[in-house]
Amino acid sequence: MSLSSRLYAVVDAGIARNAGLTPVELARAYLNGGARLIQLRAPDVDTATLLVWCQEVSVVATRVGAQLIVNDRCDVALASGVVGLHLGQDDLPAEAARRLLGPEAIIGVSTHTDGQVAVALTTPVTYIAIGPVYPTRTKKTGFSAIGLEGVRQTVSLAGGRSVVAIGGITLDTAREVIEVGATSVAVISDLLAGGDPERRVRRYLEELGKLARHGNP
Repeated sequence: MSLSSRLYAVVDAGIARNAGLTPVELARAYLNGGARLIQLRAPDVDTATLLVWCQEVSVVATRVGAQLIVNDRCDVALASGVVGLHLGQDDLPAEAARRLLGPEAIIGVSTHTDGQVAVALTTPVTYIAIGPVYPTRTKKTGFSAIGLEGVRQTVSLAGGRSVVAIGGITLDTAREVIEVGATSVAVISDLLAGGDPERRVRRYLEELGKLARHGNP
């Protein structure tokens, strides 16, 4: 299964809370705005709560044909029936996740260096996430921003595997990241800029849609 959208909308439970929304409410806003690729990220939430959130969002995502991915938690992905799992460098190995979730599941892994990319390419992942592309305070990775050249290098190394760029991406920079070869741009905090996440998603999709109209693949 491949990624369905150039916009990879990440629902972070902490950021949703700071905006006065539950993760389910924020995910619904993104889906209503047209997002069709969503990740639910809640590292400090108990398993039972995360499972309920995934199940509730999954109902809406399935209805509109969107792909829902859960961060870190293979057990929750398996129990909730979501289509995918995103793994960090210290999470369950991708090979084990693939055995549990099956051949059709979307499995992605975070990378920050060429070395990590090279290792990821030896595993059965669907996509490689690379970043941070630009400086960001949303998630501390311990790695410096790689810039557009870093994204371009990862795309070259990936040899056709999907590449998701993440970190500090905004409405003003999303197009240029896709233009250097990224399959999708993962956006967290900037989707809440302006206080209307549904409208913000529409603006992203409109901006990224210009690429197709201008002849970009």
